Amino acid sequence: MTRVSASETPAVILPTVAREVEQFVGSGGWEQPPQLFALVATSDLLAQQPELADQLDPESSPLTPIAQDSLEGDLGDALAGIEWPPVVTGCALAQEIVVLPPEAETELSHGELDDEAARQFAAAHPARREARLVAAVLRDGSVSCVLRLRGTVEVPEEVVEHPELAPNLTDALLATLRP
Repeated sequence: MTRVSASETPAVILPTVAREVEQFVGSGGWEQPPQLFALVATSDLLAQQPELADQLDPESSPLTPIAQDSLEGDLGDALAGIEWPPVVTGCALAQEIVVLPPEAETELSHGELDDEAARQFAAAHPARREARLVAAVLRDGSVSCVLRLRGTVEVPEEVVEHPELAPNLTDALLATLRP
């Protein structure tokens, strides 16, 4: 686990937390359903549950991801129905997606396909790449995204980090944190 100084704000360590969530989900392998995590200040969690003191260190990880129940049905609808209590500092979502090359994305965006047809197009595209995306957000509007592209025989696994990888998803996650 990456050591983080106590002086760093949660926004600064959010990319570290996003990577930790991706590694945790990745330890379960591929082909998993979307997984939602509450991000709680480790010091607050320890104040509520002191029995966790031997497992958590607020100095090394100021935020602790807490896995939530599985999300069922349409992801957008599920997120729209979530409201976090004030103790939750942020949240993260891990989901598997299909990444297409730019020319296929352009073809898809100019087409007249409904959601199901677009999914079928992406799933059948010969240059598609399977990926695991983790988007993490905080109440202050901070955003972090990690994308792990699944390796194949021809192409090695690759990890990309950028806060703007999934703007629609991060907006939906931020909406769950609004009072």
